[in-house]
Amino acid sequence: MRIAFVGKGGSGKTTLSALFSRHLARSGAPVLAVDGDINQHLAEALGHDGDEALDAPPLGAHVADIKDFLRGTNPRIASREAMIKTTPPGRGSRLLRLLGDDELHARHVRRVGDVPLMVTGEFEESDLGVACYHSKLGGVELYLNHLVDGPGEYVVVDMTAGADAFASGLFTRFDLTFLVAEPTRKGVSVYHQYRDHAREFGIRIAVVGNKVTGEDDLLFLKDHVGDDLLTHLVQSTWVRAAEQGCPEGDLESLEPHNRHALSLLRETVDAHPRDWAALHRHAVEFHLRNARSWANEAIGLDLTSQVDPDFVPGPAALV
Repeated sequence: MRIAFVGKGGSGKTTLSALFSRHLARSGAPVLAVDGDINQHLAEALGHDGDEALDAPPLGAHVADIKDFLRGTNPRIASREAMIKTTPPGRGSRLLRLLGDDELHARHVRRVGDVPLMVTGEFEESDLGVACYHSKLGGVELYLNHLVDGPGEYVVVDMTAGADAFASGLFTRFDLTFLVAEPTRKGVSVYHQYRDHAREFGIRIAVVGNKVTGEDDLLFLKDHVGDDLLTHLVQSTWVRAAEQGCPEGDLESLEPHNRHALSLLRETVDAHPRDWAALHRHAVEFHLRNARSWANEAIGLDLTSQVDPDFVPGPAALV
């Protein structure tokens, strides 16, 4: 199952991404956390010492190599240059198992505490004025397009802040998107943008209230997001201590209400099995959009022909 955490900057989405990933790992479930935010802080939220460099080559710096690996022997993809981030898999493509024994996972995954982590990489000074951060997210989109994850397996992605995630088709790659909202007008403003975009494409979202201090905060969230409010987390002294570098015990020491909220998030994710056909249909739709709007002209090829009409990814495709 694939889960995205989105929300306004400062809402706590990175903290929630880390807490949920640790909650899953603590249960023994296979889980991979992915930092897809322009501000790369998920490693620190998982417990990595921010003063030390994370020994994990970023996906964004190796997109060309990732393309070469994933296209495999797919005859519809002539070269890495002909493969764009939305190119869907077909017969001959390399499909991935979560945390499988392959060169992509071996190169890019590093364990932070109990949680395996991949990072997209920071927006560097050399990118200013000449590159879009979403080009770095191409590695994540390609990874998810070629991943065949099963029930009880989880990919948790900390996405870019605000509604910026809709600037690419990556937002359609998830089974459920958790929108983290503080009980303020700014905190719920992103919700209205996400709600409208998500409904257009049939994307499931659920709102998670954060930093709730009392009944008034909870009523405020209910008034502004209605039935989309799934649960909430209360203001946490444990989280604050962890952010200051001195956590008081392991995740079991988190406030009981907040531990229950994390369990509810998992129950909600598990309650909706994957529809592989719908997932692939979205991938094809956004690939065709990109091909016709810019990529055909930029590459000099008809990239719509990369769609394999007789292929749908999933467990059967692995066989």
